[in-house]
Amino acid sequence: MTARGAALIGGAGGALVTAAAAAVLAAAGAFDSGERSAPPAPAPATSPSRDAPGADGPAAPAVGRVYRAVSAGVVSIRAGGGSGTGFVIDRRGRIVTNAHVVGGARQVRVQFGEETPSVAGRVLGRDRSSDLALVRVRPAAVRGGLRPLALADSERVRVGDLAVAIGNPFGLPRTVTAGVVSALGRQIDAPDGFSIPGAIQTDAPINPGNSGGPLLDRDARVIGVNSQIETGGAGRGNVGVGFAVPSNIVRSVTAQLEADGRVRRAYLGVSTGAPPAGGGARVSSVVPGGPAARVGLRAGDVILRIGRTPVRTTADVSEAVFGARPGQAVRLQYRRGGRTRTADVRLVRRPAQAADGRGVP
Repeated sequence: MTARGAALIGGAGGALVTAAAAAVLAAAGAFDSGERSAPPAPAPATSPSRDAPGADGPAAPAVGRVYRAVSAGVVSIRAGGGSGTGFVIDRRGRIVTNAHVVGGARQVRVQFGEETPSVAGRVLGRDRSSDLALVRVRPAAVRGGLRPLALADSERVRVGDLAVAIGNPFGLPRTVTAGVVSALGRQIDAPDGFSIPGAIQTDAPINPGNSGGPLLDRDARVIGVNSQIETGGAGRGNVGVGFAVPSNIVRSVTAQLEADGRVRRAYLGVSTGAPPAGGGARVSSVVPGGPAARVGLRAGDVILRIGRTPVRTTADVSEAVFGARPGQAVRLQYRRGGRTRTADVRLVRRPAQAADGRGVP
């Protein structure tokens, strides 16, 4: 589901930036049709581990171990007037943060600890579609050396797992908060108005300034990058619902950003609404001239499969296209008037911004 009311987590010195739209937007380049998809059923919780949170809250010894293991690798990032968080991913000086933290800056200031001077960081690239950015510092400039954090396999995360966030909320350095993974498979709006699929939901308190910081498991591995919070429309504070971009997306995006500073995303050109009985994703609108329109897809059609991916909900459309490449040909299976049809669609490069409510890409 799209996180309705969710907002990007602004820096301590900046205003809260609301997300573009609360519609369910196919990552292929959909626009808000006014329809809303039903939330996917949450993944089943597993049996709690020895360090899992219980009725009395997160297990303090586990949280303390995680903090001691990785806090030295969590940094403060300042770009212009705002600030956020980032974390080191290797000893070559690469740092992950949110795209909305660095904005359009080419250079940022990175601080390792409260008692150390900040160092210059160069923005290697940003991907607004996943709200991720890659920054590099000179390892020799960092007093005490670099302490990289390890990325987990986010496919192995389960509801109920311990979730530990470390960041700089309201400018308070290296603050740790903890909770659980409260849901999986959420869709959140990226800064470019498209959808980020598979977001991890947590009740660990996340506040302005936490943007770009790590969400960690009990083994001190990064399961996601904290990106958005649900404000409930009441203001900027945490209400117990935060969202993180999963680590498997982080792994893919950082590799592409280092290669050429950007990520080329695929585009289908549909908006999908609430799934009909029997599953699938009902097309609510088709972008004129887009790939879907060129093969004759219409509003009212029900998408059943994209390539090898079966489509059960709107989120499956987003995920299938999010992982595809521009220029890639995929077979689209859909239902129209009780008849199943197929069409071979060649995806194109995604526009810089999602189409607006009038269907203009």
